[in-house]
Amino acid sequence: MELYADLGQRAVLDTNALAWMPSPMAGVERRMLDRRGEEVARATSIVRYAPGSRFERHVHGGGEEILVLEGTFSDEHGDYPVGTYLRNPAGSKHAPFSDQGCTLLVKLHQMHPADQRRLVIDTTNAAWVPGLVRGLEVMPLHAFGSEHVALVRWAPCTVFQPHGHPGGEEIFVLAGVFQDEHGSYPAGSWLRNPPGSVHRPWSEAGCTIWVKTGHLPASQGPDGSEA
Repeated sequence: MELYADLGQRAVLDTNALAWMPSPMAGVERRMLDRRGEEVARATSIVRYAPGSRFERHVHGGGEEILVLEGTFSDEHGDYPVGTYLRNPAGSKHAPFSDQGCTLLVKLHQMHPADQRRLVIDTTNAAWVPGLVRGLEVMPLHAFGSEHVALVRWAPCTVFQPHGHPGGEEIFVLAGVFQDEHGSYPAGSWLRNPPGSVHRPWSEAGCTIWVKTGHLPASQGPDGSEA
């Protein structure tokens, strides 16, 4: 399966408007955002666990990155309530479940094999630091090589200067409305701006976004790998 698989192309989706698709495990559904592959795939998805649902123990050959959007996600290592940012490195194993039900932003097979640090961050209690412009606050979550992941909180009427993303940018809008010269993106919007893209973002109403930068290859081979 290929779905928005060309990382050199811009992609914008209202995830709230997407259909839920069944997964191989009963009670677990997905809204697919981008994907290259079948059940083992480079993929970005919104994943919903019904109460009491679970996955069998499995290996993440390319790593797994999760942000808990609703409810509580769990595995044998612990419980991860709403707001938890979780990274399971390449080669890690677990048997995930949710007693109460949960909704997650999940990225699979997108980690560098040398990035072996497991992370669990409660973003509801982590510190915010001032951003580069007035009205902007940042919560750094992860950095490895050129890749950086953070939450960014925009006060109403905050405007950022025009800037480029040599390694691309990916955004998920958690609250409020994020904007740039290309459009307005309410909560639930997912954006992928390709390497070399430029924009001038702002937020009239204020917003909170999850942001990942520097992780997209400058060019792709026919199999989706970096050329």
